[in-house]
Amino acid sequence: MAAATSGEVLNGLGSPFLTGSSKRNHTLAAPIGAPISGGSASAPKRVVIVAAVAAKKSWIPAVKGGGNLLDPEWLDGSLPGDFGFDPLGLGKDPAFLKWYREAELIHGRWAMAAVLGIFVAQAWSGIPWFEAGADPGAIAPFSFGSLLGTQLLLMGWVESKRWVDFFNPESQSVEWATPWSRTAENFANYTGEQGYPGGKFFDPLSFAGTIQNGVYVPDSEKLDRLKLAEIKHARLAMVAMLIFYFEAGQGKTPLGALGL
Repeated sequence: MAAATSGEVLNGLGSPFLTGSSKRNHTLAAPIGAPISGGSASAPKRVVIVAAVAAKKSWIPAVKGGGNLLDPEWLDGSLPGDFGFDPLGLGKDPAFLKWYREAELIHGRWAMAAVLGIFVAQAWSGIPWFEAGADPGAIAPFSFGSLLGTQLLLMGWVESKRWVDFFNPESQSVEWATPWSRTAENFANYTGEQGYPGGKFFDPLSFAGTIQNGVYVPDSEKLDRLKLAEIKHARLAMVAMLIFYFEAGQGKTPLGALGL
């Protein structure tokens, strides 16, 4: 009974609740009071290996204290790229925190695409990005009205599905939610995490998983590493876009600011 109780306590020390990790930490405990040859009992021995609790990262590492300004109690470090930056307390409500993370992720992905597009388009055509739409030499196979209508139709459909899936996960991977039934599985969430669907459709190069017998299998370690890298690049791209807007107000371009 004592040995069983000790084992439960030791296993409890390695639980995610105490260690602050989503991965299971292993504890090794030798049997207590196990008999040895000669009929004598050795002194109780046990070896315990417990991972230390990882300290929360701070957006100002050199400053200690500061209360919720520097170390908000509602940010526990579980989100990728969580450095405790929430001076306005926008994430106090868990529901709002989830929504703001979704918004940050989507805006960051659009910003990364925009930054790359701005550099490549200007390097290719020589036209500043904020004048491309009005330039007579711009290549436009269809009118602005057709472009706007097509974008509203296609983007409206995709964004409406994402919106519904946010509030009702897995609701958009059924046949009736897609215009053609064979693509239903493409909208399934293979990772089980909001904003990271994975699968052969959203991860065709298998950066965050592998294909086994034709089935996409997510890799949690790869996914965690890529989530952190993505959110860092997304934040950098959003800051870059803000700078591009200020430059455009002065008639400057990113390549021009770099002297290119």
